[in-house]
Amino acid sequence: MTVTDPETLVGLGDSEETELRRRRWARDRELRAPRSPQTLSTADFLTLGNAVCGFLAIYSITTNMLIPHISGSGDGTGGMIRHGAATAVTLLLLGSMCDLFDGLVARKLRSSALGAELDNLADLISFGIAPAYFVAVWGIVGGPGTSQGLSAFIALTVLLAVVLRLARFSAVKMRPGVFQGMPCPMGAMTVIAIVLLDPPFLVGLLAIFGVAYLMVSRVEYPKPQGLLATATLGWIVVSIGCLAAWAAGLPGGDVLMHIGAVAQIALAAMAPLLVIRRKVGEKVGDVRARRAESRGC
Repeated sequence: MTVTDPETLVGLGDSEETELRRRRWARDRELRAPRSPQTLSTADFLTLGNAVCGFLAIYSITTNMLIPHISGSGDGTGGMIRHGAATAVTLLLLGSMCDLFDGLVARKLRSSALGAELDNLADLISFGIAPAYFVAVWGIVGGPGTSQGLSAFIALTVLLAVVLRLARFSAVKMRPGVFQGMPCPMGAMTVIAIVLLDPPFLVGLLAIFGVAYLMVSRVEYPKPQGLLATATLGWIVVSIGCLAAWAAGLPGGDVLMHIGAVAQIALAAMAPLLVIRRKVGEKVGDVRARRAESRGC
């Protein structure tokens, strides 16, 4: 008597085994095949959540920072502006969380034909328009020494860098496990961290321009997978807690916010610094090799 085990294919003849394998492959292809454009997957809803967070961040910046400054209806202590900034950054962090999970969910479950397009559009809102708008508003509500024209120009460079970064991501195939150029979520969070630190205006604009350059550069950044994805999620949660303490005016809230912002900037600079270190090491090695070769002659 023939025993049929669908998992191990024990006891099947060659023709039966081939047929069962063919059916299994067909079933796997059907389960993994993208859904039709009319059907949204679970990952797509997370992507839409990212877009919603980006829009709400822009709304918070406008209503809690820009309008009170223009109308003079603030509380005079900067509390409303601080609360609006913290709310906007928290929303963008939640958008980053949605962006992190939609890729993981899409790989585990069936994605839709709209997935890649939706992801790029949502990223443009949350990590392109929103941080650029944040920089532009900084030039308006900032103290003496700020310039609306310069801040608008640098904000435009951030937006264009994200547009080019997303277009290149769709058109260029990279080796697995890395991004070419700083990822948009990291770039957006780094830009916002610079603004939250409120450095001297020109210094801050130069740093933001540097972030925009890194987004369109060829510096390789690792993709958040496995332990790195878990660490990224933990960093987002901790950052939200620090922002909440800062917005509420709790003791030590300013210190926590500054530590988090500096850590974000240091994290973003780590990859290019490693690249510079590697290139310097290669040049030093070449020089030593030439010296050794000349001595041998």
